[in-house]
Amino acid sequence: MTMTDTAQRTLAQGGMTPDVAHSAPADVLTPGDRYQELFVAVQSQRIFPDSKTFVDCAPLLAPQEIMRRYRENAAKPGFDLAQFVASYFTLERIPPSDYVADPAQGLVEHIDSLWNVLKREPGKHPADSSLLPLPRPYVVPGGRFHELYYWDSYFTMLGLAHSGRHDLLVSMADNFSFLIDTYGHIPNGNRTYYLSRSQPPVYALMVELFESHGVARALRYLPHLRREYEYWMDGEASLKPGDAYRHLVRLPDGALLNRYWDERETPREEGYLEDVTTARGAPLRRAGEVYRDLRAGAASGWDFSSRWLGDANDLSSIRTTAILPVDLNSFLFAAEQQIARLSEAGGDTQTAQAFARRAQARRDAMTRHLWSDAESAFVDYDWRLGEQRPQLSAALAAPLFVGLASREQAQRSAGTMAGRLLAAGGLRTTETSSLQQWDPPNGWAPLQWIAIHGLRKYAENRLANDIAHRWLSTVGSLYTRESKLVEKYSLHTSEAMSASGGSGGEYPLQDGFGWTNGVVRRLLGDHPDHHAHRMTARA
Repeated sequence: MTMTDTAQRTLAQGGMTPDVAHSAPADVLTPGDRYQELFVAVQSQRIFPDSKTFVDCAPLLAPQEIMRRYRENAAKPGFDLAQFVASYFTLERIPPSDYVADPAQGLVEHIDSLWNVLKREPGKHPADSSLLPLPRPYVVPGGRFHELYYWDSYFTMLGLAHSGRHDLLVSMADNFSFLIDTYGHIPNGNRTYYLSRSQPPVYALMVELFESHGVARALRYLPHLRREYEYWMDGEASLKPGDAYRHLVRLPDGALLNRYWDERETPREEGYLEDVTTARGAPLRRAGEVYRDLRAGAASGWDFSSRWLGDANDLSSIRTTAILPVDLNSFLFAAEQQIARLSEAGGDTQTAQAFARRAQARRDAMTRHLWSDAESAFVDYDWRLGEQRPQLSAALAAPLFVGLASREQAQRSAGTMAGRLLAAGGLRTTETSSLQQWDPPNGWAPLQWIAIHGLRKYAENRLANDIAHRWLSTVGSLYTRESKLVEKYSLHTSEAMSASGGSGGEYPLQDGFGWTNGVVRRLLGDHPDHHAHRMTARA
């Protein structure tokens, strides 16, 4: 794939310097596409304990030559697949670091010291690896996640801004604009195997952050906002009531809402064996349908949760593409409002009015179909069954976060959060415990921030401060004991001697961690007197 005409125009207009032109890879073959039966063999035989390891490896010879040698030797007696892989592939090289956590540091100092550890330089990427080159430095989550992730990065940016790392904010802004210019959307992450899907569309929120912290005027990013919006709304003009296409569903009453989607219906390459095993557990479903729903669940960022399941105890019952999510549609409402505002600022009144009407239409559709008087909250909607989902989730805060909820809806939502989702250590993800990591007892930094900031927009400050206090206490307590921040936390308690990292899911708990660092750094700035400021590993 070569650089698009849009990217070339951006360069001509001085949007980014010419080295961007050299960042797009010559092709975007995924490891599964490139290595075919070798890929299947490696993943199926579990050559590496983590399915993500092989898809992140770099070849030591041209892939065509590796495949020639594999096909020539694989059927011979005594062929050793593990040895073959070790001979022709190298594990991804992580930049060396001499960083050692200083137990005497407080949380603020610890987080600020981690930004450079989590920073990756664009540099020269290994030939034929799955990594999509980017033109500017970027911040990765940490742990097994060595690449840029879409929605993670917004929450990471909150902390970068509060740490005064405007250099990295500028870099991240250019990288996301580059991805839209080059691929037409922001992929799940900068890997070839992530290109078939995106993640929660928070680019409009990033643009707002860029402007509020002086990175650049938001108007500069209007063409990118429009292009990303077109990606999510592809097929709109020809969609009839009751039909769905890619990310879009037009309900029988004509309302247009969005769902998560992935272009492929094959196992996720970074979770190949896991997905094959899951699909085998649903003999009455077509395997491709299960794979698509698993991929769409990954696109949601909530991979995985009872929120997407027909049976909370059975991942093979996943039905993500049948669900119209509260948070996705809230983020797209924010995008529509942002495009309307920026179009008006740029003198394009006609476009501004059109997008203001789109935002209002989405608000009306969400009020009709996603607001539940019985639950006193916004809930997801199953468009295939034609009914609201019975599961309550922390996504109910997203309409408050983007200012979509009415005053009454916000007040009732706050009561529901306080009464049904608030735990000792912060806000729970759902009410349903399961083996999935986006279910209790786990709590996640982005959901805490969305709830806290959303509640503050509607002057529900007491609950907002309560959630912030509980979350900071949880994170600070684990830091006191283990000198680190992690991807997710158990919310059973926030007491220093028993606070713990989260559990469940497809991989072990990850240290780092980008979005936890970002949200906690921002919250510590908002709460300068919170006792977490004084917590150190020697406390």
